[in-house]
Amino acid sequence: MATATLNPADVERVVRDVLNRHLAARSSGSPAKSSSGDIPVLRSAPAPSTSMLSPTVSAGKRNPLVVNISARHVHLTQEHVEILFGNGATLTPEKDLYQDGYFAAKETVAVVGPRRRMLPNVRVLGPCREDSQVELAFTDGISLGIDLPVRVSGNVKGTPGCVLMGPHGVVELKHGVIRAMRHVHMGPDDLTYYGVANGDYVHLRIESPGCTTVLEDLAVRAAKGIKLEVHLDTDEGNACNLENASKVELVKPEPCQCKH
Repeated sequence: MATATLNPADVERVVRDVLNRHLAARSSGSPAKSSSGDIPVLRSAPAPSTSMLSPTVSAGKRNPLVVNISARHVHLTQEHVEILFGNGATLTPEKDLYQDGYFAAKETVAVVGPRRRMLPNVRVLGPCREDSQVELAFTDGISLGIDLPVRVSGNVKGTPGCVLMGPHGVVELKHGVIRAMRHVHMGPDDLTYYGVANGDYVHLRIESPGCTTVLEDLAVRAAKGIKLEVHLDTDEGNACNLENASKVELVKPEPCQCKH
């Protein structure tokens, strides 16, 4: 195995060149490059030019980037609402969520796993859906004895099930228990601004005291009338100290530039 001896003067020159390029990029408004993988950072503040976007994409409207922790919760069909809470029951909105038309309901259920361990008072979110679904964090799955697959919400084929207990009845789900893939909701303007499409993946950089973190592979979920919002689960939010974060920004991955 061959080794090389580094000349201190050469090392000093390389460091000086890197710092000069970095300072020049900051002063010109060009996107900075990370030290791993040369990933362009898409700032949460507007750029002075469109250099942060692909030159083939026109700049869209910049919307505020909101990052929220999506705690464990349940989505229910109307049929299951009535089984769990009584004939004719409907969900009662208690708190509006960030996305218009969505809410946390007053109703809660107990989620029972195969180990007969239970998570009590898991919040139901509304409105009702065509399929019932339970979204948990990784540590919840360990507690219940469920090997949680990471899925985009709504993709429940072949997933584990559980038992839901309400004040008026019990529902046995054959499938529908997942760990929701971290994702970012975008509207049409957001897709244009960031130069991405529905189904793409982006990264999220979170600056927080002592544990600045880049979470890779956030699924882009786009629709009209949707606000720009990132959803992380409780494990992810706690790991990056999101509550005390001073800055969040989306990072657009680039194809590998290696020649191999």
